[in-house]
Amino acid sequence: MARELTEVGVVGLGTMGAGIAEVLARAGLSVTAVEVGDDALARGRGHVEQSTGKAVARGKLDEAEREAILGRIRFTTSLEDLAVAELVIEAVPERMELKAELFAKLDKICPPDTILATNTSSLSVTELSVATGRPSKVIGMHFFNPAPVMKLVEVVRTVVTEPAVIEDVEALAERLGKVDVTIGDKAGFIANALLFGYLNHAVSMYENRYASREDIDAAMRLGCGLPMGPLALMDLIGIDTAYEILDTMYKQSRNRLHAPSPVIKQMMTAGLLGRKSGRGFYTYAAPGSAEVVPDERTPAAGGAAEGARPVSKIGVVGSGTMATGIVEVAAKGGYEVVFVARTLDKVEAVHTALRRSLDKQVARGRLDEAGRDEVLARVTGTASLDDLADVDLVIEAVVEHLATKQALFANLGEICKPGAVLATTTSSLPVIECAKASERPADVVGLHFFNPAPVMKLVEVVSTIATAPDVAATAHAVCAQLGKHAVSCTDRAGFIVNALLFPYLNDAVKMLEAHYATADDIDAAMKVGCGYPMGPFELLDVVGLDVSLAIERELYTEFREPGFAPAPLLEHLVTAGYLGRKTGRGFRDYSRR
Repeated sequence: MARELTEVGVVGLGTMGAGIAEVLARAGLSVTAVEVGDDALARGRGHVEQSTGKAVARGKLDEAEREAILGRIRFTTSLEDLAVAELVIEAVPERMELKAELFAKLDKICPPDTILATNTSSLSVTELSVATGRPSKVIGMHFFNPAPVMKLVEVVRTVVTEPAVIEDVEALAERLGKVDVTIGDKAGFIANALLFGYLNHAVSMYENRYASREDIDAAMRLGCGLPMGPLALMDLIGIDTAYEILDTMYKQSRNRLHAPSPVIKQMMTAGLLGRKSGRGFYTYAAPGSAEVVPDERTPAAGGAAEGARPVSKIGVVGSGTMATGIVEVAAKGGYEVVFVARTLDKVEAVHTALRRSLDKQVARGRLDEAGRDEVLARVTGTASLDDLADVDLVIEAVVEHLATKQALFANLGEICKPGAVLATTTSSLPVIECAKASERPADVVGLHFFNPAPVMKLVEVVSTIATAPDVAATAHAVCAQLGKHAVSCTDRAGFIVNALLFPYLNDAVKMLEAHYATADDIDAAMKVGCGYPMGPFELLDVVGLDVSLAIERELYTEFREPGFAPAPLLEHLVTAGYLGRKTGRGFRDYSRR
């Protein structure tokens, strides 16, 4: 049975350590908070006072509760004051020699049954434990920043950590109101191992000038619902901190995807450390400020749409969910729309689905009846591609099969008037193949809408090596009129979103395959620790494991990066017909729910 801890210590009162001290005191524990000197101690006290003061201002604490919390924390510069602690959590800078030296000192000061915990996010807990004479009493307790707000704690056991120690720490995490996941000692644990591979990949994408920092960040926020874009998150974490974590992970894993992108080291050397220095990938109003200010790399507003061709009539080819959504979005944007389905029955089905969607919006008060009727009046359906002869822009949303799309673009190249823009909504096929089939490649562009098109704000505008500048500009201008946020990239597998998302999902499958953590713990770590709207296994089951595998194969074929090779577990599940929610079973079994 876990013991109920009452006396705890925290060493290191930076943002993280001060937050941990506050969390412990809020839960009613007596806390001894230690710093190296009086100035650092005053700063640490200031962190706690400021944080609890904000909580009072927001009505989450009253003044008496705040005073009680502050009263439970004894601030000191003497490690000797930890002689009564039952648990000590260190939160000093992320350097092995510094932490090891501290643990050796604590080992001499604290009673033999005191648990020594490290808040490291990437260093080896096992290596730290052997700096003491009590390695079985050493454990990782990785809080997330800001500790008073973030609910996740990764409890990291080593091969010699006593089961009773693990139980005590898990019970404490529960008492603190945290979600704990207990895992083994591996670089990055769950959250950072998955997060930093993705962040490093995003940095590499920016470094290679594939897309702008603004477009990479907007793509991941709007396309995946993430709370921050990867480059803004790098600036928040700190470029130096990110480098140390990636470097540590690479030394342990030898996975090239964890080798820090060269620009990270260059920025660190130049002092461009992110928010804390006032400049990183973005420029900030002042050191420590969250306010982004324009700099020499900030794009001009509306610049991407300059020189666009005029568009008043849009054609849409297809009758599925995506095609129907694009028809709705285009008509609501004020365009006259002609859509083409294979049969008149399918034409009628699109009209029915469109009316049903618009009626729902009327019922919810998002659209009035006159507005609905105006949208419907702009839409014409047909079963003949020849009816696209006078449109200014065609968007195809047919099945994701290259030969089918090539045949369609060959027809569109003959049927559409000179100067008409031809767009494909493909999410994974090469746009240049469609462009070549049309025999007018300068007019072809990718317009990758996200599902459901009426709801999702993001559109990836994909230019091939042959796309004319005014064609890309036309795509941006149309997206702006549709109320969409367009991002620019070139024609390579995955574009921005899928190229960053699916290697991360693949890494999660490999982590599960290695029995490092359960699907539930991995999902919890990413949702609770990183603020992701869905965990990787929830998302894979929603997307479909067959669809996910196809995208991962495309990425691996294009980039030939060993780390992108689809995890065997994913291949096996697809072979077994476990494709996710649509079949009732994927990484989880939905048939009994």
